[in-house]
Amino acid sequence: MRTIDVQEATNRIYDVVIVGAGFASAILSKELDRAGCSVLVLEAGVGHEDDFGKYLRHLHRFMRSPAKIPNSPFPTSANAPQPLVTDVHPIAPGTLDTAGYFVQKGPVPFESTYTRRQGGTSLHWFGSCPRMLPEDFVMQTKFGRGVDWPITYEDILPYYTRAEELIGVSADVEDQTYHGIFFPEGYVYPMHKIPQSYLDQWFIQGLAGMTESENGDRHEVLIRSIPQARNSIPNQLYNQGRGYKPQGAVGNPGVGLRCMGNSSCLPICPIQARYNGLKTFIQTKDVEVLNQAVASQLDIDPETGRITGVKCKVWFENSSPEHRPITVRSSVVILAANAIENAKLLLGSGACQTSDQVGRNLMDHPAILSWGLAPQNIGAFRGPGLTSTLVTYRGGAFRKNRAAFVFEIGNWGWNWPKNAPNETVKAFIDQDNLYGGLLRQQISQTIPRQVRVDLMTEQLPSPSNRVTLDSAWVDQLGNHRPVIQYAVDDYTQDGMVFGRAFTQRVFQRLGIEDYTTYSDSDPGYFTKNGEPFAWSGVGHIAGTHRMGTSPQDSVVNRDQQAWDHDNLYVVGCGSFPTLGTSNPSLTMAALACATAEKIVTRIKTCQS
Repeated sequence: MRTIDVQEATNRIYDVVIVGAGFASAILSKELDRAGCSVLVLEAGVGHEDDFGKYLRHLHRFMRSPAKIPNSPFPTSANAPQPLVTDVHPIAPGTLDTAGYFVQKGPVPFESTYTRRQGGTSLHWFGSCPRMLPEDFVMQTKFGRGVDWPITYEDILPYYTRAEELIGVSADVEDQTYHGIFFPEGYVYPMHKIPQSYLDQWFIQGLAGMTESENGDRHEVLIRSIPQARNSIPNQLYNQGRGYKPQGAVGNPGVGLRCMGNSSCLPICPIQARYNGLKTFIQTKDVEVLNQAVASQLDIDPETGRITGVKCKVWFENSSPEHRPITVRSSVVILAANAIENAKLLLGSGACQTSDQVGRNLMDHPAILSWGLAPQNIGAFRGPGLTSTLVTYRGGAFRKNRAAFVFEIGNWGWNWPKNAPNETVKAFIDQDNLYGGLLRQQISQTIPRQVRVDLMTEQLPSPSNRVTLDSAWVDQLGNHRPVIQYAVDDYTQDGMVFGRAFTQRVFQRLGIEDYTTYSDSDPGYFTKNGEPFAWSGVGHIAGTHRMGTSPQDSVVNRDQQAWDHDNLYVVGCGSFPTLGTSNPSLTMAALACATAEKIVTRIKTCQS
């Protein structure tokens, strides 16, 4: 990877220009570079993230920040603005919430965020890498819900294998063969699973033998370790016995070869034991990157529909809108920003209009949280934030009637719902008037017993959940801000309501005292049957340029190639027709591998 200036970027025609220097872009860059393609990556934010000293400055910024939010380590820029969870508020009917980067039209706010700088959101993701279930690809056929994907689990299987190698996934196959998930014969993950926490083991022991009955079906309560893009013990059986070599920190490769349980995985791993896209970018030989280059429009040939160039605004200082407009050119253009930024660029360019699906079907995983105190010390705030999930309700016939969910067992106490331990200790002092020995005693008796679970719930595509543009709302450079209309329907709410009742049964069995409360001041507040609930976004932004089998009902085909523009590929989670219950990054990476393969074949054919 080589950082270049404006002059170099505009002096040649590349094989491929990629918009965005995040997760999917890193995978595509490596695969295309390996095949000998010339590649230019355009990044809207700042770069030079290969400096480990600078990375440590991000870490120190996070440690000093009173709000430990996903973007707290990474300064924002008015020229490449990004959404912040602190900007999310309930929306009054008939009003707009314009406090943050998003212009929220409601009826509820879209809560999830992303990062606009080299490395993208991979800089602060959690690192969870479960595969999608085979049934997730055929939701319409199997359950009469959503739409089917144009590919099956069998189609994506070899690319899951490649993605797990590129990212470096830690898991054990025997833990992951449930709800129809299967692997090639003899397959092992690159690294063994991250050890399950004491809390996980306490859950497993306490719920052993527990079953659930519904409509004559019995469901065994299953807890499994979660695959993670986090370095553990290399599996010597990997790659036909040749083993696997983990990647260390960018700029300091001897650091981060094993997870050390630093307990700040989200937003920042101090040693980079968790994967980020920079680890893949630095492996490329000839890929060129132009930072602070905000793609603002695609040039489209009116006769052929081909993309002839990408217009950019190259900015100089955070505090100034001064910039230089340029156009870069290539044979193939790939949009590899997140689902909202991809949709924004397509809409602003008048691209991919046939299906009227650009910007529509915006999805996330609304998560309903529950928290309480265990009857004993369960080791809260130790190790990675998540090492196991309860997977019973990830799949099943009930999906005809309500959403599936994955039950995440959080290792960091009440950190998410109550900003623990900071706010917990503050309450002991301010409200209970404790200090000295009594304060220390209360802390030691309470905080290690904190339990938090969240139900990351499936959301179906809806055309009314969408990203649009409005010329009244632009950023400092004059680029559009995303205008978002979003809601959570009954199907998803019913899944959360069922899941909350299930959580209460789990808490009762384990002897956990339930402290969960929901308030109408929570942005995701709703009521069902007179009972209050509230959900939060989890950052899994998907669905705004979905793939399909026809240009009439989708934006891209199974290769993530735009139906309307032969040389345009729109990649990432925005291509997902449905979301299921899996964290989407692994599937996004697998699709990127498959798309790269098609683009390489295309370029080689044209060159021969």
